[in-house]
Amino acid sequence: MSDACGCGDGTTTTDELGDEEAQGFWQVTEIRAAVVSGALLLAAWIASLAGGPEWLTLPLEIAALLIAAWTFVPSTLRRLAKGQIGVGTLMTIAAVGAVALGQFEEAAMLAFLYAISEGLEEYSLAKTRRGLRALLDLVPAEATVLRNGTQVAVSPADLVPGDRMVVRPGERLATDGRIVTGRTSLDTSALTGESVPVEAGPGTEVWAGSINGTGPLEVEVTSTAENNSLVRIVHIVEAEQSRKGPGQRLADNIAKRLVPCILIAAALIIAFGFIVGEPALWFERALVVLVAASPCALAISVPVTVVASVGAASRIGVLIKGGGALETLGRIRTIALDKTGTLTCNRPAVVDVATAGPATRDDVLALAAGLEARSEHPLARAILAATPHRADVTDVDTIPGAGLEGRLGGRRLRLGRPGWIEPAELAAGVERMQRSGATAVLIEHDGQLVGAVAVRDELRPEAREVIARLTRSGYTTAMLTGDNTITAEALGKEAGIAEVHADLRPEDKADIIRRLKSERPTAMVGDGVNDAPALATADTGIAMGAMGTDVAIETADVALMGEDLNHLPEVLDHARRTRRIMLQNVGLSLLLIAALIPLALFGVLGLAAVVLIHELAEIVVIANGVRAGRIPRNNQLAARQAGPVLEPAS
Repeated sequence: MSDACGCGDGTTTTDELGDEEAQGFWQVTEIRAAVVSGALLLAAWIASLAGGPEWLTLPLEIAALLIAAWTFVPSTLRRLAKGQIGVGTLMTIAAVGAVALGQFEEAAMLAFLYAISEGLEEYSLAKTRRGLRALLDLVPAEATVLRNGTQVAVSPADLVPGDRMVVRPGERLATDGRIVTGRTSLDTSALTGESVPVEAGPGTEVWAGSINGTGPLEVEVTSTAENNSLVRIVHIVEAEQSRKGPGQRLADNIAKRLVPCILIAAALIIAFGFIVGEPALWFERALVVLVAASPCALAISVPVTVVASVGAASRIGVLIKGGGALETLGRIRTIALDKTGTLTCNRPAVVDVATAGPATRDDVLALAAGLEARSEHPLARAILAATPHRADVTDVDTIPGAGLEGRLGGRRLRLGRPGWIEPAELAAGVERMQRSGATAVLIEHDGQLVGAVAVRDELRPEAREVIARLTRSGYTTAMLTGDNTITAEALGKEAGIAEVHADLRPEDKADIIRRLKSERPTAMVGDGVNDAPALATADTGIAMGAMGTDVAIETADVALMGEDLNHLPEVLDHARRTRRIMLQNVGLSLLLIAALIPLALFGVLGLAAVVLIHELAEIVVIANGVRAGRIPRNNQLAARQAGPVLEPAS
């Protein structure tokens, strides 16, 4: 029986999950007990219809009651000893009361149906967690490593950092590593949700569970099997599934307060019976009210939905950190996106070079490369890739928000943004570069302008389509970037984003997010590192391309493990659908309680009828919650085709 239904303070541990994951349907204790109890009840019912004596039917009913009650009465008594009351308490009192009234058949029916509902609840939660744990089955049973020049098959558990794995075409990687020799295309769809294979070669980081496509590889192991990226994903999701959102906290608070109120109401009903001189009648009705007002369906309505939904998202390469993040994501109406690495491919390249005075194109690039030689900035990588030459620059220093400066031949050399360095006669060329969507940097030597370099990071191929889908669905989109205004507006126009904020530092992005979220619930989509302040400030922080990046996974509320921007509308649609299911479950549970209490109080429904209706409703709630674990195939395909509009954001 779940803690949710027990309304206790306990929590489910990872070790306990392991026990649940081993269970098939018929291995659930409550299900097996309910089947035996049901068979005995059926035998008693048939014997009664055939006119069998009471000495035959009564033992069958008592046996059915004891077997079914064994699934929840002992745990209820243990909780009571700790001062915890819950739905099990109500059911136990109702069963004991029915026995006191001589209604053994009704008591057995109550225990039988309650055991079924508890078994189905436990099975549904275990099943969704097993689906998540199935990710670990992507790791092969053995790996091939080079030991003293010989290929040896070992268990993945025996791999240590520094080992050389040999991975043949068609084989899965046993753990994380870095390619030493060989080129191939890797199928990472099970990890990132992206169907297009990724080209990989020497130096490429590779992840456990990926399938080697076309060529043999030698891979240097960088992580043990117990701590590889696949295991970390599963552990993070398991840990975060218990984080509660507003809907779950509301349901828990109602259930927690409802149980004592029900007990008080039942006591008052019994007292009323003594006052009016019909204690037996009103005692029976009090028992029926106890069952009618049981909040078990309410208590399980949100947890089963969250577990199913978070597990389903992980199977398409999206980590959602618990019910709180899931509910908030379903309410998002404004999407703020970082430019570099989110809307763009994060592969900048030099697209133009302008020269001033006697300098040549090679001179400009060599001077720029000399300053950028030790920089890790994406612009630096683009400039260094554009030329093999490096000027011998010394005393290089970074000027925050401006650029770089150093010494060449004893004279000052500077590289930086227009404004810090005046473009002078290159002003028209620099503006042209920026209007084409490129970032322009100027190079100045000894106070004389040498030239300008245009670096452009192309938009992702799917960016315009994704923005169009979000806009048609009623979302407001905005682009945040540290780039200059002209370049940012050019890229924003190309992507279809009207609201563009440029020349921003990380703290400026956080300020804009605060303003946006004051108007509508806002999500920030970024790389999880440079955008950490904005991700933390937003209602929901979404990290893009987080596979293998612990910082991104830890910082964000939602992590898109792959690089495909199409996952953004996919996960928004999934979260919105999940939130609807949560609201449906909570609403149905409250409506049921409100309808059954007066019917029970005035004797319209008896104990057996109320038990049947209540437990059938719980089964409906569980089944509805499990629907959140299914992501319709057409939703996934829509992210790869110019297809259907998402459901309108309301």
